[in-house]
Amino acid sequence: MSARHLAFRMGGVDREAFYRDPYPVYAQARAAPGLTFADELGDWLVVRHADVREVLSRPADYSSRGALRPDVLPGPRALAELADAPGGTPVVLSSDGEAHTRYRRPLGRGLSPARVTAALPFVRATAGDLIASFAHAGGVEWMSGYARPLPAAVIGHLLGLDPADVPAAIGAGNRAEELVFTPMPEEEQVAAARDVVALRHLLDAHARDSAASENLTGELVRALNDRDEIVANVQNVMLAGHLTTTALLGSTVHHLLRDRRQWELLCARPELASAAIEETVRYEAPVQGFRRTVTRPLTLAGTELAEGETVFVAFGSAGRDATVFERPDEFDIEREPVRHLSFGHGVHACPGALLAREQLRITLELLARELPGLRLARQDVVMAATLIHRAPEELFLTW
Repeated sequence: MSARHLAFRMGGVDREAFYRDPYPVYAQARAAPGLTFADELGDWLVVRHADVREVLSRPADYSSRGALRPDVLPGPRALAELADAPGGTPVVLSSDGEAHTRYRRPLGRGLSPARVTAALPFVRATAGDLIASFAHAGGVEWMSGYARPLPAAVIGHLLGLDPADVPAAIGAGNRAEELVFTPMPEEEQVAAARDVVALRHLLDAHARDSAASENLTGELVRALNDRDEIVANVQNVMLAGHLTTTALLGSTVHHLLRDRRQWELLCARPELASAAIEETVRYEAPVQGFRRTVTRPLTLAGTELAEGETVFVAFGSAGRDATVFERPDEFDIEREPVRHLSFGHGVHACPGALLAREQLRITLELLARELPGLRLARQDVVMAATLIHRAPEELFLTW
């Protein structure tokens, strides 16, 4: 049988189980010849480090169109609610060529090292206030108490949003993701769509007021001009800037405390904070992968692909590839650094990676200094059922 016809059905694992723990599936797919087809996703899995890098290096052959294909198609009533709201156009992560360049250029300016450095006093102050708010309580649910509020405040600050608007905007952004990735009854779909419409109108008004502003929204307004493109891309930046860092804040603290020797090592040697961040990004990629659409007949890893077929480029699997990383399934902050692909590669590499890293670094430094006795209050940590922004659903800590 040719590699073209090999198909792995994820060992009978249903989609939710795969989303909660994809690593056994990745391991079997890396060991199989050619690519593996996952019926439950409707995509070929690209799981080896070399193959992931190859796909990301060839955007003309592997289009980003449909990079975030919905798991759920909203019903007609929800779609009707969304129909007249601004936005709804492709964004930077789902665009190719000239459009991608136009969308990405203002992000490069708005998230430049200089802009991130200028935001660090705000990050430190916000992080310090959050930790102070629960430091004397003896425990906290980390995801709601810190991992979500910090990135929300930071991306709101960079976008120039009124701080009073940030919690509702972030909540509505989460509803936008739920609408296309979480099955819901029709009435809840409609309610979520109305929240998204309210968010888009808020961002539209904010964009009109930001044309001359030296913030991330202003950069997008001046570069794009088209109202729908502006609203769609501001919303996308808000979501990506919040959810990816939230996932990393959850996973980094979880894995450092799961093997307490790692946490004690970090407290003794705080200079390992950056290594701990990179190890988390490798070991538990916050975005497990994106889809790509094949633009012409070609062969990848010995498997023939037809034009129009889709592949799921599994960053999370590339980070566990034993041909690149020794002991890939072990979390070790003293690991010799090897370049991972969890923030992407090539023209679609994550433009907000530096901002995420800085929030993680500041957080780990504060925790090691202020709460060195930190430990898991519960060992039964459940990962969210999603490949987008993989993180613990809840993380209860004590000290």
